Amino acid sequence: MFVVQFSVAKEFNKIPHLKPEDIETIRNWLKTQPHLPNQQVTDLDIVLAYHCCEYNMELTKQVIDLNYTLRTMFSFYSNRDINKSLELALHTWLITPLQTVTPEGYRAVYCQLLDDDPKKSVYSDLVRAFVMILDLWQYEEGTVPGIIIIVNMDKVTLNHITRIDLKVAQEFFYFIQEAMFIRLKEFHFINAPVFVDKMLTMMKPIMKKEMLDLLKVHQVGSNTLEQYIHLETLPKDAGGHNENSQELRDKVWNKLKLNKKFFEEESKKRVVESKRPGQPKTISTIFPGLEESFKNLEID
Repeated sequence: MFVVQFSVAKEFNKIPHLKPEDIETIRNWLKTQPHLPNQQVTDLDIVLAYHCCEYNMELTKQVIDLNYTLRTMFSFYSNRDINKSLELALHTWLITPLQTVTPEGYRAVYCQLLDDDPKKSVYSDLVRAFVMILDLWQYEEGTVPGIIIIVNMDKVTLNHITRIDLKVAQEFFYFIQEAMFIRLKEFHFINAPVFVDKMLTMMKPIMKKEMLDLLKVHQVGSNTLEQYIHLETLPKDAGGHNENSQELRDKVWNKLKLNKKFFEEESKKRVVESKRPGQPKTISTIFPGLEESFKNLEID
């Protein structure tokens, strides 16, 4: 289905203390920033940023700048094509927002390995798929009180973990912690294998304490996830009452294919560093030591 942008007018009705003049103030600031893509940034983009920053005007400006700066720098935003590598990623992993609202009023993004061949799991393409699906979903849904991520580790082996591109992982977790226009509330690993501690030890250096506090690990056979979300919202083959994972995957893939135009337009939302007031930003100026520090992350 073709996706229609969520109405900004509905956002004002949905969030009573969100005011049009606030969005206008941020828009006027954008016009003073020659390096930012003011013409391409929509009012909904501004609303999403303002909402994720809990309506802190100055923080919103910082996050908007960082968001589009990182979209320009990071590899998983450099290719927004609906191509074979993306198709393979989504035939290897299911990544889908779930419809059911959690008891806390949050929305869940569910991830599940479909093809257990480790050679088919290309981490950079999986991250690219994840952010494409989230971008399109936010365009359609608008703001939500919070997002939880659920990763079903059934079928995941240590060979899958060793294939994680650690540089991309650092960039991805930095982006979702510091710059993505979401309120991330929980991060769940379900059907966690015995080696999950090794994976978390590997990832710990690239996560802030606040992010680590969001992590919840649920062992194989455990029903502890039901404290956070109604289990019937999961795919049938994961113990829920939703469609099966293959059907959900096909819906996601078809939606992406039908919305190529959205990604063509999104790819224009990039920074021109040569126009930035003051010194241009690079990977090393945003987080010094990144290039070296990822080399130190290993699985014993």
